[in-house]
Amino acid sequence: MTTVQETDPKATALSPGERFARAYLDHGPEAEVWFDYTLSDAFQPVEDRPRLTTRNLFKHQRVAGDTVRGWFETRPYQPGTAAALREAAFRFDLAEYRLRPITGWVQIPDGLAEHPESLVQFIDRRLMVRLGTAENRALTLDVVDHPDVAELPYRGSYVSGLLAAFDEIEQTGGTGHAMVVNPVDYYGKLVGSGSVLDDLAREKVKICRNRHVAPGCALVGDFSMAARLLESGRSVMKVAQPPAGTFDRPGTAVCAEVYEGVAVQLPTHFFHVVPEGGVRHG
Repeated sequence: MTTVQETDPKATALSPGERFARAYLDHGPEAEVWFDYTLSDAFQPVEDRPRLTTRNLFKHQRVAGDTVRGWFETRPYQPGTAAALREAAFRFDLAEYRLRPITGWVQIPDGLAEHPESLVQFIDRRLMVRLGTAENRALTLDVVDHPDVAELPYRGSYVSGLLAAFDEIEQTGGTGHAMVVNPVDYYGKLVGSGSVLDDLAREKVKICRNRHVAPGCALVGDFSMAARLLESGRSVMKVAQPPAGTFDRPGTAVCAEVYEGVAVQLPTHFFHVVPEGGVRHG
């Protein structure tokens, strides 16, 4: 096993793929490399390929251990009728938030280890992308599937549903500064639809495109204030046995794993926009 001590992915000239390739060439099926940072930070959007991931929408909090005790604010089960402000009827409670492993997998093609530079590129360009996909899905669904995040059904246009969510968040005292939309809707209903994208850009709304909200739906919220991305600051790449059904044929499998969770402290500042009679997520 090889352990990496750096706490910043930019503090070393070696990429995660280079570090894993060295361990794999030395130890084969026993290769296991630990990193003292979240691997996702080593694979971020660049100028020639800009794209926000779900993790880019949150403020981050480094935590020790697998659980964090905290708080949350939500709607009462029986809303009051006399409150002057909507949020005056909300209630606070204790919460326990958990970190869990998020894992991406690839299979190393037979014979690739005979070409170390290609092995490095394979890990850096494919395993890291698979990890990013798994992370996007997990963090998106942490919010979409939260029991206190309300659905906001809409009739009519998709844009009208989005704008209704921004209004609802401000009526609760927050600011809807980001949203997650399916690429189908981004390219089919936002791009080329008048000034809507320019209007959102003027308001500095962050837009994350991913497949983990269903077409016709969106997750709109005050991501930076209403939740925190909890991360352990440790990660691992290793040869391992994948879960059944991960691949359709046998082979040498490698995973990259990070340890994260989302603390949704103000679920009232998120809305899952859905068409009337629509599905929950992709």
